[in-house]
This record gives sequence, structure tokens and C-alpha cells, in this order.
Amino acid sequence: MTERLLRGRPPASSREMLQEAAFELFLEHGYAGTTVDQIAQRAGVSRNTYFNYFPGKSDVFWIDLDFALDALRIELDRTDAQRSPMANVTHALIAVAGQFGPQRVPWALTQHDIIGDVPELYSAAVSRLAAHVRVIAAFLEAQAERAFTPMMAQAAAWAAVGATVAAVRSWAAAGTSRGELVGYVSAALEPACRGFDGNFGGDAITRLP
Repeated sequence: MTERLLRGRPPASSREMLQEAAFELFLEHGYAGTTVDQIAQRAGVSRNTYFNYFPGKSDVFWIDLDFALDALRIELDRTDAQRSPMANVTHALIAVAGQFGPQRVPWALTQHDIIGDVPELYSAAVSRLAAHVRVIAAFLEAQAERAFTPMMAQAAAWAAVGATVAAVRSWAAAGTSRGELVGYVSAALEPACRGFDGNFGGDAITRLP
């Protein structure tokens, strides 16, 4: 396995192949001891190819967050007029969570001893979470039947994303007994959904999936 990887892979690459190569190197040398050039070499691609997929080394950790953002946009386009806006947000986030099983846990959440305390890693994650917030806030502001001002839409979006992050962290920390992510996300989102819809006369809890 190691010899094959050291000889490099075929030129056709992908984000997943680069992530796999990076994680192998992090296990061998640690995060700080691994360079982008080494990752590109292990994946059998050029340094420029690496940067076509990722802005920096820390971004290789967050393919799942990028996937989740795309999935969230799709789910918010499938909203149900019978649900309140926050219930639709909750439904969308739970649907995205349903695509992550017990074996699909972001590597950065389970390998703290290898990664260490890396500010750039957290910065890369926060920028992606902020993108989730923008998508949710824009959705809430567009709901004509509810008076979500820009400030309240932002507050509700941050609350939903924050609850989801707390759920994901608890799920990852549960180890092999973690089960499905959906249950964690549903439990964490319920209070946020109820609170914000309550401010607008909604009845979100009865409409949660």
C-alpha cells in the first residue's frame, strides 16, 4: 500500500483522492510535519492541481462541509409551504445530516491528537459555517409570510448552524456507539426552531420531521 502510494497515483485526481493522500501523510508525519507539496506528490499530481481543489492545507479537512453546503441549498429548494420557515430550515438540515452515517465522521473531529491546536484549521471551518449561515439567512429573509428582518434571519441562521455544530461534535465524540447523526441534529435543532418560530406565531414543533 505504502509503496504504491509513494509511486504516485494516475494523473486524474479528485478532491477525495487528495484528502485521502493528506490524511495518510498526517498519520505518518502529523499535520505540522506535512506540506502541500508532499500531499500533491503522494496523490500523484502537481502542486498547482492541489490548489485547483483547495485554497490551503487546512481546507483538505472540510470536503464534508462543502458537500453539506451544496446539499443544504438543494434541500432548501424543496421546502413545504405547510411548514413554518424555521421548520423548513430544520427539515433541510436534518435531511443533510441523514447523508452522514456512523462511519462518515469528519476526520478533524476524531484525530485531535494528530492535528493539534491549529488556528488555520478552525478558520477554514468557520468560513464554511458562515457560508451555511448566509444560505439559511437568505432563505428566511425571502419568506414573505414571516417578518424575518435581516438581523433576525441572521440570528436564527446562526442559532441553527450552532445547534448543528454542537450536535455533530457530540456525535463524533460518542465513538463507535454514536449511531446516526440525524437523531443528534434533530434534538439540538428543536429548541432553536421552537424559539424563533414562537416569536413569529409559528407552530414549528408539530411540523418537525
